[in-house]
Amino acid sequence: MKVHNFSAGPCILPQEVLKQAAASTIELDNIGLSLIEISHRSKEFVAVMDKAIALVKELLEVPEGYSVLFLQGGASLEFLMVPYNLMKEGGKAAYLETGTWAKNAIKEAKLLGETTVVASSADKNFNYIPKGYTIPSDVDYFHCTSNNTIFGTQMKSFPETDGMLVCDMSSDIFSKKVDVSKFDLIYAGAQKNMGPAGTTLVIVKDEILGKTGRTIPTMLDYQTHIKKESMFNTPPVFPIYVSMLTLEWLKKNGGVEWIQGINEQKAALMYGEIDRNPLFKGTVEVEDRSNMNACFLLTDESLEEEFNQMWAAAGISGIKGHRSVGGYRASMYNALPLESVQALVDVMQELEKKHA
Repeated sequence: MKVHNFSAGPCILPQEVLKQAAASTIELDNIGLSLIEISHRSKEFVAVMDKAIALVKELLEVPEGYSVLFLQGGASLEFLMVPYNLMKEGGKAAYLETGTWAKNAIKEAKLLGETTVVASSADKNFNYIPKGYTIPSDVDYFHCTSNNTIFGTQMKSFPETDGMLVCDMSSDIFSKKVDVSKFDLIYAGAQKNMGPAGTTLVIVKDEILGKTGRTIPTMLDYQTHIKKESMFNTPPVFPIYVSMLTLEWLKKNGGVEWIQGINEQKAALMYGEIDRNPLFKGTVEVEDRSNMNACFLLTDESLEEEFNQMWAAAGISGIKGHRSVGGYRASMYNALPLESVQALVDVMQELEKKHA
């Protein structure tokens, strides 16, 4: 039976990518060796790294003057690397608090200097994106999280700021068009739309670095990794290779514009059913709903066991909501086909026929 994989991350990847990645672990490109046993300095892997970086630049139309890095430590390490590299000694930073990962980023920034939370949606369990806030003019940078996987909210626009603009795009990068030139630094864990867990994409404007006046530990300094072309230490070869394959798949099918159209169709189908079906209700303010993570509840909790059995029987996996929200979460990342969303909608309609 086909499994419809709605996992929030690590999550679904294209089948053709999985097959090619699996084959590479036995032998890469007819060289007689596995991808995961060759030197990261070999011409074969250097070509992989170069191609992965080139695809990021092409698909996101990254302007001149930016470096693209593949690092380790996930977005969680970026929470610390960002203030180390961008907050001046004795400086300030401003953050938008929209969920768990934003809170974690704020916690790390406070270790290095004055950190202002300009707005928060904690008052309503992060079910909306704050608006109308003011970013202080004297901060070194403003940090936001574009998509909140746990709570199902997504920023539809980004504010103007006198300082640098930094964004954690871990869960919606490559899912829609984005003007990279508006940002000074973008980072994203690979395990949503790009590849398996284990590598983190960083896109950073070169001219902003080296200006903090602080001593940065070698591994936490972006300039270290730029100079060594993401190979200061042994890079995570397999996640980078799979990310390269996924970006090739995206380019071959029509790029970010193509997938944005499909993602909008999936979200419209999912939210259309949540709003239409009297047995379900969304948890997020309509204008801030995420196209990646649709969070919803049953209006009658006594139907939970029956609904769970029905979607499991239909081959649906990974839709239990995060414990801090409860209910259900349908994560609709790039590789999830429209037919999987339709399969979930069919089960929701079947439950309605039985009980509405």
